[in-house]
Amino acid sequence: MEAVQTSKQAINLENKYGAHNYHPLPVVLAKGEGVYLWDVEGKKYFDFLSAYSAVNQGHCHPRIIQTLKDQAEKLTLTSRAFFNDVLGPYEKYITDYFGFEKVLPMNTGAEGVETAIKICRKWAYEVKGIPEKDAVIVVCENNFHGRTTTIISFSNDLGARKNFGPYTPGFEKIAYDDIDALATILKNKNVAGFLVEPIQGEAGVYTPADDYLSKAAALCRENNVLFIADEIQTGIARTGSLLAVCGNCTCEGHCEQQSTYVRPDILILGKAISGGVYPVSAVLCDNKIMDVIQPGQHGSTFGGNPLGSQVAMTALEVVRDEKLAQNARKLGEIFRERMNAFIKTVDLVKLVRGKGLLNAIVINDTEDSSTAWDICVALKENGLLAKPTHGNIIRFAPPLVMTEEQLHECCDIIEKTIRQFTA
Repeated sequence: MEAVQTSKQAINLENKYGAHNYHPLPVVLAKGEGVYLWDVEGKKYFDFLSAYSAVNQGHCHPRIIQTLKDQAEKLTLTSRAFFNDVLGPYEKYITDYFGFEKVLPMNTGAEGVETAIKICRKWAYEVKGIPEKDAVIVVCENNFHGRTTTIISFSNDLGARKNFGPYTPGFEKIAYDDIDALATILKNKNVAGFLVEPIQGEAGVYTPADDYLSKAAALCRENNVLFIADEIQTGIARTGSLLAVCGNCTCEGHCEQQSTYVRPDILILGKAISGGVYPVSAVLCDNKIMDVIQPGQHGSTFGGNPLGSQVAMTALEVVRDEKLAQNARKLGEIFRERMNAFIKTVDLVKLVRGKGLLNAIVINDTEDSSTAWDICVALKENGLLAKPTHGNIIRFAPPLVMTEEQLHECCDIIEKTIRQFTA
């Protein structure tokens, strides 16, 4: 293997030999620890993206890495042709942790969403009694659930959709955070499920009204429709609760006693479920829904492998033991308080929004401008890594192990950098 010596060399190699399906910030990372990243030349940065919230527990968390090493020396993969001695304990652990009866283990977030869609459709035909091929799954405009051909079929993102058709039927879009639109479409008796992000991350950390999820879940129950929560990005303590649907609850399990808790019929998890160390995703629901899946009807060679299962258990233990949900809530409030005070002094930023440590600032410019990108490049030069989304929005999502002192240092960098563009 050709050893990378400089950032320029690494970028040139990727440009020459890799598909151009991403537009990365011009930084080449070689090392990570906790909230920090280092580039090839040794420059140190604060990570304010956390690999799109996959690294909630911080980079290379020692407990998670040790689990990876220990299991890798014993057994990594059996496929599901056989039982292994880790999957059963993992399935019990994760179902207890989140308060569901069954889990279907997968690897990536998109696989998790595809799995939930298949479960929902099969339930629609075999339990609800919708005529086969007529099931409708309701989704929201400006959603992001992955990039498979099925998922992009119900995306608004032209870049994700154009020239990838024909598109998969069976999905209807409604406005996000519009309870009346949901009530109207649920009059269609062929609706099987409502797939929703508790906070729309790729859309720019769009946070709905406080009662939107609870009202949506209630409407779904009234109409015998499955409420499907995609918590791939918002879950695992990111928003200041174990799950974004938990409202203000920071417990690490089933919490129906909490008035703010909205219990999904199907819960989709990924990203931080393994702390960014190994691809793991999971779809959780109760027996009355999961039992529609029988042998041979869905699966994955790697889904439920011993290595990923063991890593996921440790990653979830870290979230609980280090009280990362509580830390995310506290630091998120500090961050938004500082940013809201700051934007009163500048015209370049018109809005701060978010929950926990999933936040965004909206740049006072058009979506097709380069301002947000230019700010992110300047942030990089000043020692902080973030990335724009939807043109004029910058998402801020640091690892949840960040301290208050580190957060204030990051806020100093953000404020200093934005002032550079207002001079």
